[in-house]
Amino acid sequence: QGEDVVAGIRTPQDISQLAELMPETYAQFISLAEMLEKHYRDMQDIEFTIEDGQLFMLQTRNGKRTARAAIEIAIAMVDEGVITKEEALNRLTPQMMDQLLHPTFVETELKENKAIIQGLPASPGSASGKVYFTAEDAKRANEAGEKTILLRKETSPEDIEGMAVSEAVVTSHGGMTSHAAVVARGMGSCCVVGCEQLIIDEKQKIARVKDSIIEEGTVISVDGTTGKIYLGHIEKDNPTDESSALGKIISWCKEVATIRVKANAETATEITAAFQFGAEGMGLVRTEHMFFGENRIVEMRKMILSPDAKEKRAALESLKAFQKEDFKTIFRLAKEQHATIRLLDPPLHEFIPTGNEVSKMAAILHISIAEIQQRIASLEENNPMLGHRGCRLAITNPEIYEMQVAAIMEAAIEVTEELGGSVVIEPEIMIPLVSLEAEIVFLKERLLNVIKAVFTEKGKEIPYQIGTMLETPRACLTAGSIGKHVDFISFGTNDLTQLTYGFSRDDIGKFVGDYEREKIIESDPFQHLDEEGVGELVTYAIERAKDATDKPLSIGICGEVGGDPASIAFLIDKGVHYVSCSPYRVPAAWLTIAQLSLKNQI
Repeated sequence: QGEDVVAGIRTPQDISQLAELMPETYAQFISLAEMLEKHYRDMQDIEFTIEDGQLFMLQTRNGKRTARAAIEIAIAMVDEGVITKEEALNRLTPQMMDQLLHPTFVETELKENKAIIQGLPASPGSASGKVYFTAEDAKRANEAGEKTILLRKETSPEDIEGMAVSEAVVTSHGGMTSHAAVVARGMGSCCVVGCEQLIIDEKQKIARVKDSIIEEGTVISVDGTTGKIYLGHIEKDNPTDESSALGKIISWCKEVATIRVKANAETATEITAAFQFGAEGMGLVRTEHMFFGENRIVEMRKMILSPDAKEKRAALESLKAFQKEDFKTIFRLAKEQHATIRLLDPPLHEFIPTGNEVSKMAAILHISIAEIQQRIASLEENNPMLGHRGCRLAITNPEIYEMQVAAIMEAAIEVTEELGGSVVIEPEIMIPLVSLEAEIVFLKERLLNVIKAVFTEKGKEIPYQIGTMLETPRACLTAGSIGKHVDFISFGTNDLTQLTYGFSRDDIGKFVGDYEREKIIESDPFQHLDEEGVGELVTYAIERAKDATDKPLSIGICGEVGGDPASIAFLIDKGVHYVSCSPYRVPAAWLTIAQLSLKNQI
């Protein structure tokens, strides 16, 4: 009896053995099971018993299933004609799509381990590895064959190489749109941020949390889905290759979706993953990470710190060569799919040398350490995120954007020629942090001169677009005057939320939990779009930008809420043409859009 099996008194045989022991009963069972499945139009969990050869059906209900099984069952039932594609899509959830792409800890092992700390779950997945406190040490350990976890107070673009090789990234500061969170999501890496109780001493290479001490080399396990961190190694259930099943679901989504999904990606690995997950182009290609690398960072620092104009120009030419190869790689992968390339956005101080690198740079530039320190000090800002960055940087240093645009256009023409004209690359150039109409007018004129010069030099012209990212409240309020000068606009909701609330995106983790507990806010506005405030600015900007021009104006979202299922419904309603998000959030975004589109058709 069933109780015997549950109690462990009897070990059951596989149900297929019934075909040999009682073939008639087995045939009857199979017939009834198929009848129940077709009637309820779903996979069934059936309880039955057999007494003296007679079959009794006791109970049936829709069966529980894992994310992988849910997708397989949905596809099988469509193939069998039991349900339609539309019904299959509505039975799935965005969370299932996420679970399919990331490893998870074995549930039984989690019950045996107690988390030592909990932070903000910035990027899903589970990972175990040895702790390292600098990107250089993590990279070195990885090259020696170790699985590493990068533990930092907060990360910056110069940590990118260490982040790329680490199984997970953990920071004691930062919110859900901090550098660590955004970059980890783009890489599909596990990440937990805002672990405020974690006291990290990066110089001593040690961290303390409550009664625990974490030294370099200590093994920890990180759950990016819950934000919990454990001491020691925990076994994982790794996702299996579901590319064909996932591809089929995404193709069904595309058949009914009313807006498109692009990806925030710039490396070959990220772009390849994005296309595998169904992205239709790159909605945001960040260029700042392209300047980090042993040779590139030296040229970048020469360009920023050298007192010699000739050496600055030489450094810009070297950077242009690097950039051109980067863009050619992107265009070769994207082909007919558009790639929106954001020109340099962060302040220059993020690229300057620190520690021992200062003396090395002084020797390279043939100037004193005191002089280079003075130049570095001149770049310091009290509030760099509100300071000399984005288009402001280009107005005082136009040669930076001119170099980047020349590299973009030359790369696009050369890749078009490589492809034999079968595909014409059409680059999209994005100018960040515009707040004034005069800013876009000033920069666009200079960039058009660069593009014209490239066309003359190459003896060939290709189509292109110039657009901007709306990420300040003033830009949204004056979108009509800005919109008439551009071919597309994309909302950078991370900075727009930061500037609308006055909440630092890197420090909100210190208080957002209290705000949610006390019901001051419903949720972290960097995770879910604030419809009443930020949403109103987006709505106003879209209406004014459309009214200002007769030409088609592409409108997108490239901030993190572009991949948030809870925010997408609002964005669709306001007339956004596409959302762009981290590659590993693309499948969930497609499913959300498909479900909303089906709902709106009813």
